[in-house]
Amino acid sequence: MDILTAIFFVVGVAGLVVGAEALVRGASRLAGRTGLSPVVIGLTVVAFGTSAPELAVSLGAAVRDEADLAVGNVVGSNIANVLLVLGLSAVVGGGLVVAQRIVRIDVPIMVVLSIAVLLLGLDGELHRWEGVAFVAILIVYITWTVRSARRSEDAVATEYDDAIDLDDLSSSSALVDVGYVLLGLVLLVVGSSALVEAATDIAESLGVSDLVIGLTVVAVGTSLPEIATSVLAAARGQRDLAVGNAVGSNLFNILAVLGITAAVSPSSIPIPDSALSLDIPVMIATAVACLPIFWNGYSLMRWEGVIFLVYYAGYITYLVLDTNEHDAAAGFETAMLYFVIPLTVLTFAVAAVRRHRRERAAA
Repeated sequence: MDILTAIFFVVGVAGLVVGAEALVRGASRLAGRTGLSPVVIGLTVVAFGTSAPELAVSLGAAVRDEADLAVGNVVGSNIANVLLVLGLSAVVGGGLVVAQRIVRIDVPIMVVLSIAVLLLGLDGELHRWEGVAFVAILIVYITWTVRSARRSEDAVATEYDDAIDLDDLSSSSALVDVGYVLLGLVLLVVGSSALVEAATDIAESLGVSDLVIGLTVVAVGTSLPEIATSVLAAARGQRDLAVGNAVGSNLFNILAVLGITAAVSPSSIPIPDSALSLDIPVMIATAVACLPIFWNGYSLMRWEGVIFLVYYAGYITYLVLDTNEHDAAAGFETAMLYFVIPLTVLTFAVAAVRRHRRERAAA
């Protein structure tokens, strides 16, 4: 990797992070000026804003006929949002607690949509009409979210009042807020172009496929807004917001990023066989892994967050070993499938039973 590629990579990541922050800040303030409730802003504007880097990168990759990078970006980001973002948030925040009905409903939806990606990709392609269908579902989801948020309890609204700062709107003008939005969009476009260019150069120099680069380097880079938002929220005690940000971002990644990319792509988006056999099933597994958060006392304990981080490290390790055709790849995969994962499932099950018994004893 030469110095120019490194510069492009740094500029790309910085552009995505700063651009997403500017877009969210400007859009949130503009929404506040229109009288929208903080709940609606948090569940729509902020969720879409933190997914804007993924959208920018995937669209840029699709236009450049680098569809593997587009698919890898979405799948890799969704995996990172659960294992990395929620894992870090649980460790930093001393565990995560989920109390909102809207978030509890979103997780099963995330599981269904993750499975839908696998089923629709079994023919090796994601067609334009399937992308249009995802966008249509996105519109229905946003409409339902807005209506549901407007009927939400005062306690939920109060939480978002604390989580999203809409104070001191008088300190800036609407024109300044529009400037934030435009600046954010420009930075996202520039950042996505630079990051795609750098990722492509890295892939060519290392002999790594676009899919793997999308699943790792680009996915983590475009997930930085989610990482920053969720970890900061958890550190400040806003643990519900941390979970909602990660889950909401995954929904937007599938419906908006993958849907819009497929809808506007010059041709259908090919789904690599390796993604169908490993990466998309891992995305589904991580989505399903969120269910214990809500079924077992509506919480993700710190030690469970550590397990999430260990799994993410294991997933990245396997990708690296497999890409380099290392002899240890097969043994690593066998150990994960037949020892580590079953042992983890048993641990989660035992913890769930013990927690349930404690709750019954306390009642």
